[in-house]
Amino acid sequence: MHTNTYSEIIPELLELSKLCEKTATINPALYTEYDVKRGLRDVNGKGVLVGLTQISDVCATKMENGKSVPADGNLYYRGYNVKDIVKGIEDQNHFGFEESTYLLLFGELPTKQQLDQFTSLLSYYRTLPTSFVRDIIMKAPSKDMMNTLARSVLTLYSYDEKADDISLPNVLRQCLQLISLFPLLSVYGYQAYKHYHDGASLFIHQPKPEYSTAENILHVLRPDSKFSALEAKLLDIALILHMEHGGGNNSTFTTHLVSSSGTDTYSVIAASLGSLKGPKHGGANIKVVQMLEDMKEKLKDWTDEEEVGNYLRALLNKEAFDHAGLIYGMGHAVYSLSDPRAEIFHSFVERLSREKGKEKEFALYTLIKQLAPKIIAQERKIYKGVSPNVDFYSGFAYSMLNLPLELYTPIFAIARITGWSAHRLEELSYSGKIMRPAYKYVDEHKSYIPLSER
Repeated sequence: MHTNTYSEIIPELLELSKLCEKTATINPALYTEYDVKRGLRDVNGKGVLVGLTQISDVCATKMENGKSVPADGNLYYRGYNVKDIVKGIEDQNHFGFEESTYLLLFGELPTKQQLDQFTSLLSYYRTLPTSFVRDIIMKAPSKDMMNTLARSVLTLYSYDEKADDISLPNVLRQCLQLISLFPLLSVYGYQAYKHYHDGASLFIHQPKPEYSTAENILHVLRPDSKFSALEAKLLDIALILHMEHGGGNNSTFTTHLVSSSGTDTYSVIAASLGSLKGPKHGGANIKVVQMLEDMKEKLKDWTDEEEVGNYLRALLNKEAFDHAGLIYGMGHAVYSLSDPRAEIFHSFVERLSREKGKEKEFALYTLIKQLAPKIIAQERKIYKGVSPNVDFYSGFAYSMLNLPLELYTPIFAIARITGWSAHRLEELSYSGKIMRPAYKYVDEHKSYIPLSER
């Protein structure tokens, strides 16, 4: 064997990988023969029913003449339409992440007194253990903030005297602490990486108890801690729209799956973070921003429908950007005619684009929104409609907020930890059985051959 670095791929490993590839390949026809729903979805993309929930409802169809047909999308948190929740928050002119967190965890909208008490509780928990920043976050910072976040979560296990206690009161306490700490763990991890790897100045601002979650994110991230009211409001709306999306999305299903084993909260949330990190899940808005940057460089006239349309066709034909054949930000596994989160986000993003002098960029997004569904329908055989999803706007919004790309997916996690917490509590309350789906063995049985005879 060679002397090698930790990440080096040596010749012996390459040979073994060829064997691995050979034995890991399963004939695709067998999935049809045994009626296996790949990706736990049927041929129409509809998820296989694996559980029940009272937390949220993702609606994208309606019944007409006894048949299910595509409809404008709606998202409900504990029975309340998210559109109504956001409108109510706007009408009352207050921040809504904390209110929506209360709703998802406890099943009802809080009174003013309940909300004030709950917000104070989150503020109380927004304190890291003594020397945690110095001893954990500042040591061996990772270039990927999701890995940093997962490591921090797993390390918090060591600071918890009741880490393995899965009684509901204790798990609720752990979840509230993680909801409160995720912004600090994410931003401090980013600050450490920028300092030690890029030589940037190191800023570690303490959170302010009077600030909302959205305000504290901007406060601890920015060197001068300054932000506008609209910036904080848009980030608050983004957190609300990303905090929950049914039990079947990959990271939330991971929460249910791992919780069913009876393991501790920190292990569960770290596993969910690993799922969300994947580019097919939480990293999609980064691709949207990168795609738009490439588009802006290539196009001579951002307002020319023909030129924009040609670029979109080139994307689908694997002739532009990353040659993946995708228009990022378009389409969703569930929604077809519209993603309600994108619809809600649209007006807030438009307002911020005016404040930031980004009207031309917003106009380009609007043009893509109009053209892409038509072009996809022309170029692809699709079983349902295509519309912009929430990632289509969130990346643009984060860029206007001057959030670094490294924090785009952690922002998603800062929001989704609320949904994960609600689903963990639900799994522990109502299930009791470890999840154990079946995999069918499709190879032959063989007789063992002694080593000397091989």
